[in-house]
Amino acid sequence: MTLSTKTVPSPVGELTLVASDKGLVAILWENDSPDRVKLGEAAGDAGHPVLMAAETQLREYFAGTRTRFDLPLDFRGTDFQKSVWAELLAIPFGETRSYGEIAAKLGRPKASRAVGAANGRNPISIVAPCHRVIGSTGKLTGFAGGLDAKEYLLALERRAG
Repeated sequence: MTLSTKTVPSPVGELTLVASDKGLVAILWENDSPDRVKLGEAAGDAGHPVLMAAETQLREYFAGTRTRFDLPLDFRGTDFQKSVWAELLAIPFGETRSYGEIAAKLGRPKASRAVGAANGRNPISIVAPCHRVIGSTGKLTGFAGGLDAKEYLLALERRAG
């Protein structure tokens, strides 16, 4: 199945939105490594309804008027990765969690490094808010969009919340 793509501007750089017939598959950063999220064949389709909805909702999010996304999601990954990504979706707007807290929620308190690895492979950045995951000391840690983008997103949520 061919995926549809659309590139949109944002305050954190150009984002490439990727969708299937089932839902949003990825939001990729302009400097994303091709190895971070493996997708397969994709073609531009600016009129794809999921891509149009994602663009609108992202614009509202960046304007500070949207605190929750309402999009069909088509996560592609291992069962463990999907369980981590589901926990990301449960982090409330404007709040953060540590990798250890997510590992404990999954019933695997010693798996914070595995949670970090899964978080780093989150294909649907921003919507599945991996930027809300921080180190146990409160320090900002790795982020596919870069630490400046992570800080921007957290500050945006602090202001809008």
